[in-house]
Amino acid sequence: MTAAAPPSSGQIGGAEIPAPPHRSLAQRAPDVLVWGLVAVLLVLAVKPVEMSHAAKLFTNSENMREFGADLLHPNFDQIRLYIGQMWLTIQIAMWGTALAVLIAVPFGLACARNISPPWLQQPLRVLMNLLRAIPDLVVGTLFIVAVGLGPFAGVMAIAINTGGVLAKLFSEAVEAIDKAPVEGVRATGATRLHEVVWGVIPQVAPHWTSYALYRFESNSRSATVLGLIGAGGIGQLLFETLNAFDYHHLSAIIIVIVVAVTLIDLLSQLMRSRLL
Repeated sequence: MTAAAPPSSGQIGGAEIPAPPHRSLAQRAPDVLVWGLVAVLLVLAVKPVEMSHAAKLFTNSENMREFGADLLHPNFDQIRLYIGQMWLTIQIAMWGTALAVLIAVPFGLACARNISPPWLQQPLRVLMNLLRAIPDLVVGTLFIVAVGLGPFAGVMAIAINTGGVLAKLFSEAVEAIDKAPVEGVRATGATRLHEVVWGVIPQVAPHWTSYALYRFESNSRSATVLGLIGAGGIGQLLFETLNAFDYHHLSAIIIVIVVAVTLIDLLSQLMRSRLL
């Protein structure tokens, strides 16, 4: 009695394995063209971004070592001040994100293709693009001119920019919903508003909450930069210390920022994992 021949490379346990998909040259051409264009743009950008200066990272390493040596000796004699200013920065990010959500919910629904008519959707999409395109520092400067120096200008700068970002994310979540629950609500004779409240919102609420938490993480960091224009928080203290070349206190401030942002990231990840 002869032993059974082992299955061929195209079989497992006697079952035929389908051949891997094969893409023709015409099908691969768009991908090759796109990535080739990216490679060309990178090559053309070598001189404008001064990539040749990368060698100075090694030739001028002594300057970096001196700077790093000062940062390795943080001075925490004003730790209460640093923690208080960091907490103010987090409060700026919290209020900015909260106002951004209030902006993004109606605009996100109005920008969704499957909810809003084109005559309303397209102009609002342009408006949201405008809000996202204007840098936080510019928006913050406008509010500082209106309300003066302080945290409120930072809150509004974050709210405007983040509102535009969240509106786009919210609208994309709405466009990806399952139509069946919406059609089920419509079959009961409900109004358009009831379709949104009972058919759309329950599906997108976890995603919206996750997006908002992620933006809060980002805003906790960007609120620090707003201190450059006098919007309050630890960022203002950071830039004052940097301009004074007080690297020992600067190192302590950086450590406080890193610890705070890390804790916020961990908390946000925990909350998002329970939502999705």
